[in-house]
Amino acid sequence: MAKAKLTKTLVDKSEPGDREYEVRDTITPGFLLKVLPSGRKVFMLNYRTNAGIRRKPSIGRYGELTVEQARDIAKDWLADVRRGEDPSAAKKESRGALIVAELCDRFIEDYCKEHNKPSSVSRNESIIKCHLKPKLGTIKVPELDRADVLKVMAGMKSTPVAANRMLSALRKMMNLAELWGERPDGSNPCRHVPKFPEKGKTRFITDDEMIRLFSYLDRADREGLEHPFLLLGIRLQFEFAARMSEIRSLLWEWVDLRNRRVIWPDSKTGDISKPLSDNALRLLATAPRLEDSPYVCPAIFDPHQPMSEHTYSSGWKRILERADIPHVGTHGIRHRAATDIANSGVPVKVGMTLTAHKTVTMFMRYVHTEDDPIRAAADAVSNQRFSLVGEAAPSEISAPFKECSLQTNDHDLLP
Repeated sequence: MAKAKLTKTLVDKSEPGDREYEVRDTITPGFLLKVLPSGRKVFMLNYRTNAGIRRKPSIGRYGELTVEQARDIAKDWLADVRRGEDPSAAKKESRGALIVAELCDRFIEDYCKEHNKPSSVSRNESIIKCHLKPKLGTIKVPELDRADVLKVMAGMKSTPVAANRMLSALRKMMNLAELWGERPDGSNPCRHVPKFPEKGKTRFITDDEMIRLFSYLDRADREGLEHPFLLLGIRLQFEFAARMSEIRSLLWEWVDLRNRRVIWPDSKTGDISKPLSDNALRLLATAPRLEDSPYVCPAIFDPHQPMSEHTYSSGWKRILERADIPHVGTHGIRHRAATDIANSGVPVKVGMTLTAHKTVTMFMRYVHTEDDPIRAAADAVSNQRFSLVGEAAPSEISAPFKECSLQTNDHDLLP
């Protein structure tokens, strides 16, 4: 085996022979060049592990790597060996690692279908099909890094909500990759990748709008302007601070009028049990009920099916228009109901039970306030301050603000 300082000139002059041969570098221990009869020239590293096993993995082909690049890799590998690691074994393990596309399939089969609802499985499958497989699918799972994730996020900046959903799904997949031994612990490449701000916000149903809304619901009941199951569903959604899906899927077998309780065994957040208020009890006790229909709010043309999402949401939209209320999605009902619960003065934990929120943060995201309560609170704080400093608080404004004016002359405006 020849020995020489490996340089570009030397490698270029190394001609192939009838048999392969090696040229060992005199600068970096174990670093060598193998020249094959085919003319291919490959950099390699010859070393012995701490366990005494001899290894000679390839570093890369000349042309794809320069001599100096290959030498730097060899030095890094030798440093790993001194730390007790085995670069050859790590390289072999990397060759057999899953690619992201394969991890996506395992994520759906081994996790989503076991732990998520069908709607969540469908959403994750869509994210994988539209974004993860086309953009990251061929990358090996251990080699996926933060730069790859940031690149995908940057390409989706025009659709921030979809980008954030993609990032959440990928973050969960990378956590599972660590759990399944496909990545080192604590190596999630989604860590510290920020989400885009989402400008969409559920509009709050004001007090004035609530008055108009329930006035119309009462008139619709009396005059038969809307289907009774739709009116029942909307009233129940307010009473339970529920999601639309929870009202649509509500079965009579889950309703216990005697013990005044309703149980959803399989809602978005798992099992939910809520007590019946007096009004909820009245609504359910007097609700129209179709024979042989298991649903509290069945489909209008098929009582054996729940009311469709389209029927419910389009009916809600029509009711808002007839009550002269600007559009707000059905989830605005849940936001308004949560606000009423919070403003009722009940403890936060009780409010979370009534809305079935798992965290205080999520519960408070649903709570809105109007100007009048805030203004009253500001007045209370101001009056307390006046009391402290011994001044008389202004009891009322003597004239409307719009009638007040500043009497000025032109010369008053001059410096």
